[in-house]
Amino acid sequence: MKNHRLLVCATAILALGATTAHAKDDAASWPTRPVRLIVPFPAGGSTDVVARLIAERLGQKLGQQFVVDNRPGAAGNIGTDQVAKASPDGYTLTLTTSGPLANNKYLYKSMPYDPAKDLTPIVLVGEIPLVIVSTDKTPAKNLKEFIALAKAAPGKYSIGNPGNGTIGHLAYELLRHNTKTDFLGVPYKGDTPAMTDLLGGSIQAIVAPITAFIPQIQSGKMNGLAVTSKKRFPGTPEVPTAIEQGFDVEASVWFAVAGPTGMPRPIVDKLNREINLVLNSPEGRAKLEQFGAVVGGGSPEQLDSLMKIESAKWKRIIEDANIKLD
Repeated sequence: MKNHRLLVCATAILALGATTAHAKDDAASWPTRPVRLIVPFPAGGSTDVVARLIAERLGQKLGQQFVVDNRPGAAGNIGTDQVAKASPDGYTLTLTTSGPLANNKYLYKSMPYDPAKDLTPIVLVGEIPLVIVSTDKTPAKNLKEFIALAKAAPGKYSIGNPGNGTIGHLAYELLRHNTKTDFLGVPYKGDTPAMTDLLGGSIQAIVAPITAFIPQIQSGKMNGLAVTSKKRFPGTPEVPTAIEQGFDVEASVWFAVAGPTGMPRPIVDKLNREINLVLNSPEGRAKLEQFGAVVGGGSPEQLDSLMKIESAKWKRIIEDANIKLD
């Protein structure tokens, strides 16, 4: 009986070793068939365009087609959920944003997945800082002056944002919370109607991703009061950060590549290495700069840390402002 048990244990150990070796072989040879890269937003947007560049370059380097599959809906939750529920074999990935990766779990009562438990972080692709802008109709040249005006006349100064639950909305609530200033928040359906009202004088400022506002700031039609990044944005170097002006207001929309939880580490490392090369190429940098993005990169662990930090920060703000999207 004892010999039989030893034989069974030895057989199990050999089988486990064979399975592990087979898994390593699969990871080393990956990919051996096309890979699906789900973008949970409509075609033509910044996330989609960057995803197509990365997919094309990965396909050229790794010898298999990377197919971009647009699955929009529920602020990115629908497409990201498909990845969370996919097999963790490296053949279903996503290029998604900070909403599905950090913020949405607190905005929606019923989330179909938990990004912290159901996704494997692979690499940060880029970050787009937000900007707070005004016009000459508002007598403030920077955020410090604008806040002084708002504190002197509580409820008079209004700040537009691109819509309920957007990063612009969350950044507005962060600004209001951290500066203890009584602004009037005005949500719009996108940047364009907010810009129209700002130029017409209906609102006094806007907080939103900087992309749409770069030409307006560079031409002098709008004043950049502050950018909400750690460092000044290269495209508008004259605009100071909120932090420089003494206000702890940092917010950006960032996008990253992730896969289902349980992906083999060799596949994660291979993807991380190759995507970093794309991001740091002249073409990759130019494509990101086209959308007002700062190049990301780094390790899977750095992305994992970012997801946790951002999740905790926005949880506090979302709960404090009682923001709900369903």
